[in-house]
Amino acid sequence: MSSLRLSLVYGSLLSLTAVLLSLSACGGGGSSSSTVPPATPSYTITATALNPASITSGNTATSTLTVTPANGYTGSVQLSCSAITGAVPAAPSCSFNPSTVTLSGAAGSAVLTVSTSSAMPGGSYSISVTGSDANKLAPSNGPQKLTLSTVAPATPSYTLTATALTPTSVTSGASSTATLTLTAANGYTGSVQLSCSAITGGTPAPSCSFNPSAVTLGGAAGSAVLTVSTSSSTPGGSYSISVTGSDASKLAPSNGAQTLALTTAAVIQHIVVIFQENRSTDNLFHDPVLISRGADIASSGINSLGQTIPLTPIDLGTAGANPQNYDLAHSHTAFVSMFDGGKMDGADLIVCVPAAECPPVAHPNAQFMYVNPSDVQPYFAMAEQYTFADRMFQTNEGPSFPAHQFILAGTSAPTATSTLFDAENPTHNEAGCTAPLTSTAVMIDATGSETNQPPQYPCYEHPTLTDLLETKGVTWRYYAPGPGSIWTAPNAIEHMCQEQSISGTLTCTGPEWTGNVIIPSKQVLVDIANGQLAQVSWIIPDGLSSDHALINDGSGPSWVTSIVNAIGSSPYWANTAIIITWDDWGGWYDHVPPKIINDGVSWGSGYVYGFRVPLVVVSPYAKAAYISHIPHDFGSILKFVETTFNLPSLGYADAPADDLSDCFNLTQSPLAFQVIPAPLDAAHFINDNHPFTDPDDD
Repeated sequence: MSSLRLSLVYGSLLSLTAVLLSLSACGGGGSSSSTVPPATPSYTITATALNPASITSGNTATSTLTVTPANGYTGSVQLSCSAITGAVPAAPSCSFNPSTVTLSGAAGSAVLTVSTSSAMPGGSYSISVTGSDANKLAPSNGPQKLTLSTVAPATPSYTLTATALTPTSVTSGASSTATLTLTAANGYTGSVQLSCSAITGGTPAPSCSFNPSAVTLGGAAGSAVLTVSTSSSTPGGSYSISVTGSDASKLAPSNGAQTLALTTAAVIQHIVVIFQENRSTDNLFHDPVLISRGADIASSGINSLGQTIPLTPIDLGTAGANPQNYDLAHSHTAFVSMFDGGKMDGADLIVCVPAAECPPVAHPNAQFMYVNPSDVQPYFAMAEQYTFADRMFQTNEGPSFPAHQFILAGTSAPTATSTLFDAENPTHNEAGCTAPLTSTAVMIDATGSETNQPPQYPCYEHPTLTDLLETKGVTWRYYAPGPGSIWTAPNAIEHMCQEQSISGTLTCTGPEWTGNVIIPSKQVLVDIANGQLAQVSWIIPDGLSSDHALINDGSGPSWVTSIVNAIGSSPYWANTAIIITWDDWGGWYDHVPPKIINDGVSWGSGYVYGFRVPLVVVSPYAKAAYISHIPHDFGSILKFVETTFNLPSLGYADAPADDLSDCFNLTQSPLAFQVIPAPLDAAHFINDNHPFTDPDDD
């Protein structure tokens, strides 16, 4: 075949091939091929800038990542750093929290932490953050690029060490010290400025000072003394103090800040004694919560016939479905009957009045009652939250008038050195140095006899706790319902009352009376609101809010709660102790026999101690949900005041008493106040202008 013919054939074949290829591409020739379409985007990732953007090597930076689903994607996205570029050999490392984000409609988030080592050189780094979904797909908006600058750590120039603070525990207002030692490194010479970089704990926190405040290093180690100072307002609790330094290059010590620990014991600056009326512990605190915690509250008692009598509920006040419309004797004679030589089986022998509401006509076991819990829930709330004492005893073995002398002075003796005690209420309701001149009160001697000595006019002269407060410069007030009430203890102390006849009426005129005895009692609520609370206060209720049987209207728990809430909601809460107790047992059954002093020689012989009364301690430093089983009495309250304000002892009921210390933990972090619910608030009592009711007319 000639070359021409070969060329023509070859060219024809090439043309045919091109045609066939063209047909194939168009789907002709009976065969076809396909391509895979791109995947549907399922999510995006966005990232905040690293914070901080520049760090010293050895530290970390963080970024918040937001993963947002797209096109209805649900499932997980695994996070990773796809690339880190920058200085070598040691690059930053990435970690994620969480490392996988699950999407189910809403966007999800994670925190990226970029960590560096102290060996990492200074420089700039680029970090690419990406993800991988269930189909191994990256975010549709691509990796997120973050930048980080690092600075190589400076050459260590010094170290700082510290001894433990001495003492490790102080009373607020005191100070503690530690010795600091600074040692130069790598030939550093220059000064180091000292500071406390952080103090954690209560507010106001302790303060730091250094002597010297800057230490100069020139080869040898240097030292300084740190003084941590507290104020009387520094809360009790545990504090952590971080001590550091700053050299000429603003560098901290190479071994880090030194952390020191300090414990402070709070200083109580205000004491409020709320003195309610005529309730035994078994009668008033039939609280299942307290009982479950171990409070010794009886549900039955023994009468003089040896019979077991269940305690049954009755209303607190004179209104309600089961009103408390009778009263029980609580004289010394009633005490002797119920005590019965320690057998505690004579409560049924206590006189009940009026006859129409008493056995055998009504209330067959009138003395064996407990107050309906729904009537005293505010008391329960305070006792459950703070401290309740089930071994609190009235100091005296009798009624209100001498009981109030004991809470003011620790004695009801007629003179400073007498071994006699006023044992009963005066013969007239008007009491004390302004009583009618025909009024008398029975005296009891060290043998327990009320007949060996003649009765005396109920105006006495002996030291009182207020005398010690005055000498020390501690402010006090006694809030009372009326000037002549048997509950208004200062009116029976000659040097406090200094009675004079004004328009034919005996009236207390002494400066302690006119300056410190506040009538009516509700003024305390105004004083708290106005920032005028004295350092020590006695608060005596009106009869309607006193809890006294037959005359109270059930408002006692609200009255007490209004005072507690007023203090708790004020700046006073931070340093106040509120002591709530009742002046006598009121004739109600109680199963715990008191300790009797009857040796004829010891202080109080013949007239101490009386039956149990409730005690509730409310304070940021009261032990929380605590039941005190330590024996206390009114003398314990006096000693607590004496201890708190560093006073000497009166030498009466306070001398043998404890100081309530088991009820407090002054080094605990202060308890936050929670408002106590009550039916009536402070405004009710402030605006109540009814004539005062004598709280006890027995």
